[in-house]
Amino acid sequence: MKYLRRLMWHIARQLLMILFILSILIVVFYYAMNSANIYVLLKDGMARRAQVITMGDDASALLDYFSPACIERDKILQDVSAGGSVYTNYYSVNGIDHRLSLVSVWCWPWEDIARAVFVEDIPGIDGKLLSYRRQEASQAGLDSLPPAWQKIRYSAVLTRETGRWMIRSLTAEKVLSRDE
Repeated sequence: MKYLRRLMWHIARQLLMILFILSILIVVFYYAMNSANIYVLLKDGMARRAQVITMGDDASALLDYFSPACIERDKILQDVSAGGSVYTNYYSVNGIDHRLSLVSVWCWPWEDIARAVFVEDIPGIDGKLLSYRRQEASQAGLDSLPPAWQKIRYSAVLTRETGRWMIRSLTAEKVLSRDE
């Protein structure tokens, strides 16, 4: 009887250890999966946002990435929709070199809310001054090349709705220098 009891405790401990390790692996898998999805959403969404601001792309495509409330709260996008940006008014922008680096992301596998901190940078904007806007641009103090994009650290809140992530809130935390 004594040996049977020891055997049962040994088996129970081994099963408990296996269940513990499996649960850790499952949590890590879902965390990694959510983190990858969030990174792709942030990268593509912020690139589309930058294209709307610099190149004048259709803003309705932002609804694939951002909630309507987030778009309404974005002052830069509101200014673009009201009268365009300095990029679309004075320059013909052909392309941008968009970069996004994820600083941190936190999302529990069982929750539908995630928080992310990232840095957005556009080190290169390929464009030229519109010829019919040269006079106005020189009066506004603009060069022949488009102005540099500010490198900004953002904080974002994302929610999962019907199985996909959406950016609910976007807050600029800090404007960074080029070497940060």
